[in-house]
Amino acid sequence: MAATVNTPVARAAAAREPVDYVWAVARIAIGWVFLWAFLDKTFGWGFATPANKAWVAGGSPTTGFLKGTGENALGGLFSALAGQTWVDWLFMAGLLGIGLALVLGVGTKIAAGAGTVLLVLMWAAELPLSNNPIIDDHIIYSIVLIGLALAGAGRTLGLGDLPIVRRNAWLR
Repeated sequence: MAATVNTPVARAAAAREPVDYVWAVARIAIGWVFLWAFLDKTFGWGFATPANKAWVAGGSPTTGFLKGTGENALGGLFSALAGQTWVDWLFMAGLLGIGLALVLGVGTKIAAGAGTVLLVLMWAAELPLSNNPIIDDHIIYSIVLIGLALAGAGRTLGLGDLPIVRRNAWLR
C-alpha cells in the first residue's frame, strides 16, 4: 500500500473540483492576453504592433488606440492622454503586472481589480460601441476577471497555494 502525502498543499490539490481547473485555465488564458499585449507592444512582433512602432523602437503603446477615439463620446479625454510618457509607462506596467500575476496565480485579486479598471477604461474610450450598445469583449473579460478573483483561481495550476501567499491575503 502506497503512503499518502499529508501536507496542506497535497490536501488542497486533492480537494480540487473540475470547475477549479476551468477557472485556472481561464486565468492563465486571460493572463496571456495581457502578457502578449505587453510583449507585442514592447517588441513589435508584427501582430498588433509593427516593429517600427514598438515601444523599444521609440513608439508609443497608447497612441494608436487612444488617438483613434477622438470622435467617440469621451474621445477628447482619451485622445489627450495618447502618447504621454506617464500614460505609456502606466499602461505597459499594468499589462505586464496583470499578465504575470494571472499567469502565475499570485496577486490574482489585485490583478483582477486592476485588469477590470483597465478594461472598463478601454471600453469607455470606445463609446458608443459599434457592434452592441452596451457589451463588448472588454466587459466580458472584466466579468471573467471578477469571477477569477471570487473563485480563488490562483490556487489551482498556480502559485496561489504557496505558504507565503496563504499567509498574506494581498497575494491571493
